[in-house]
Amino acid sequence: MGLLTFSINTTLDGCVDHQEGIADDETHAFFTRLMDESGAMLWGRVTYEMMESYWPAVARGDVEAPAALREWAVKLEAKPKYVVSKTRKDFPWTHSHPVAGELRAAVQALKDATPAGVLLGSGKLAAELDRLDLIDEYQFLIHPRIAGHGPTLYQSGLPGTRRLELVSAQPLRNGAIAVHYRRER
Repeated sequence: MGLLTFSINTTLDGCVDHQEGIADDETHAFFTRLMDESGAMLWGRVTYEMMESYWPAVARGDVEAPAALREWAVKLEAKPKYVVSKTRKDFPWTHSHPVAGELRAAVQALKDATPAGVLLGSGKLAAELDRLDLIDEYQFLIHPRIAGHGPTLYQSGLPGTRRLELVSAQPLRNGAIAVHYRRER
């Protein structure tokens, strides 16, 4: 069985707005490594649509992009992508699949079928999957910024505190800190 790892950019005050993080070669290398180590990606519909609106064009070369972004896009194109959506049924982006059925059972089946693990990159979906006790690890890139707005991590709340064990913490040259935590069980 593979692990479900929630990974996202966040500011010091917990803002997960994708426009608030530092986008440079170092941060892209961090997420490229996470993607390389995972067997599949898992997103909610909103994140999928945001990714789908840009990255396939970068992978095809239709959008001018630095080498690090192009590398990410090409690898993402080849990676299996699973999407949780109650409203959308058609997912034309290469290697995209809907998550069907009851959420807990479907995500557990995805974890069971993906020994290399599943990388989760959607904040709202993460909160729901955490409520279902399905997230095993957290890898956050904490940016040296205070946004003062949302959306924020777990703004919809959790039924209880999650106790985590620090696996690693690594400062980046740009001032961000990559942290890796594992759930204490």
